[in-house]
Parts: sequence; C-alpha cells; structure tokens
Amino acid sequence: MKDAWQSGDPYDLYMGRWSRLVAERFVDWLSPAAELRWLDVGCGTGALSEAALDRQRPRSLVGIDQSEGFVRSAQRRLGSRAACKVANAMSLPLDDATVDVAVSGLVLNFVPEPERALGEMRRVCCAGGTVAVYVWDYAGKMDFLNQFWDAAVELDPNAAALHEGRRFPDSNAACLTELFVRAGLSRVEAHPIEIVTRFSGFQDYWQPFLGGQGPAPTYVSKLTEPQRMRLEEALAERLPVAGDGSILLSARAWATRGLVPS
Repeated sequence: MKDAWQSGDPYDLYMGRWSRLVAERFVDWLSPAAELRWLDVGCGTGALSEAALDRQRPRSLVGIDQSEGFVRSAQRRLGSRAACKVANAMSLPLDDATVDVAVSGLVLNFVPEPERALGEMRRVCCAGGTVAVYVWDYAGKMDFLNQFWDAAVELDPNAAALHEGRRFPDSNAACLTELFVRAGLSRVEAHPIEIVTRFSGFQDYWQPFLGGQGPAPTYVSKLTEPQRMRLEEALAERLPVAGDGSILLSARAWATRGLVPS
C-alpha cells in the first residue's frame, strides 16, 4: 500500500498539529545564529519552516517537497518569507555550499535512500554548516500511532506489515547517529523531544484518521465501511480516557544533528 501525501489540510489535522510542537523545540535545540540561510527538506505544509522563521529570523529559507499539494499549502502559509518548490530530497536543486542550515522534519524515514538524502543536505551546506533532522520514535514512544496500529493488527493480521513501529525500526538515537556518521558529518549528537498528544475526546482522535493523508489514514481509506466501524469501536474501547473525556498519549521524536567538516 502506497502512502498518500497530497492534501495539506487533512495532513495538518492528522499530524501537523503535533509536528508544530516538535518543530518549535527542535529549532530551539539547534539554536543557530540569526540571519543564516536555511533549507527545509520535505517541508510538508510548512510547520518546521514556520518555526525557523518565527524563532531564528533566517536571511533566507527554501522549502522543498515532492508533493505539489504540500508545497502549495506551505507557500500559502509562509508567504513571501520563504520560497517553496517541488523537488526530490535525494537530488536537491541547489548548488554546493549555498546554505548554512539544512533541516528535515518527520521525513527521513520515508526517503528510499536516507544516507543519500543526508549526503545531499551535506553537499548544499557550507563548511561548518549544520545538518539536522527529527523523526518520530515509531518503535518506542509513539503512543497515538501504536494504539491505532495495535488495534488494526488485532482485527487484520495483514496490517502488521504496515505498522509504523515495524516499518521504521531504525528511527532511534543509535541508528540515526550511525547514519549521520556514515554520511560524513562530524560532531554528531542525538536528542529526544517529548510531547503529549492531547485529544479533547475520542472523535478528536479518530476523525484525523479519515483524511487519507499518511500511512494510517491511507490504510483506513482502503477499508470497507464495516471494517472501519469495527476499528473505530476497537479503538474507543482501548484508549485511555480521562474523567473529562480527554485522551492524553505520549510521543517522542529523535532529533539528530551534525556539522559539515571544513
């Protein structure tokens, strides 16, 4: 099953609201100087770019993504503060050493050749520049997705191959650090970013899975109506609901950064 990545609004409802929280903490952790040249690889709907623009005042910012729909959403969101274009992470449309900071949020695990993508980010960065990414800890602390997939697999064992905790076992500090080192980056370090995904009630949790954007919503879009109803009922039974009806689930992203050697 091919993941769908086309429409910005459903994605923002599904994942963008959590990406914004992580993006702000990620940019604060990087804490680079102001007035630098930034590149956002796999910019999506612009959450990471927006955090960089608001918190670091870049001299320039370019966002690239393979999805035309996401690029349109990002450009609307960022306006004249950024230049967003359709491009491939493994073949960046930039000259060598033309940016100071190359970042990517919630994307590297979906790239067919992540080491090649990091190599491209290193190529376009100047000497001493920063390459940094963050990805969800799918196989570890990513409760709102793991709850979904665990319920789906109980009802449909064939969904096991789609479970993001099994698809992306390398989204952790050790594997990311090793990947950065292989890509030729120096002074590599990894850092956990933990948030709480708070849903006002069950429908606030469930409705974003009906938007068809991303792995889990793509799976839901292929189910029959009876199958969707069974999955909805199974999730309603298993999720921890607080006294006020809210649902609080933990999530962790691993951030990793390295420097381009002189």
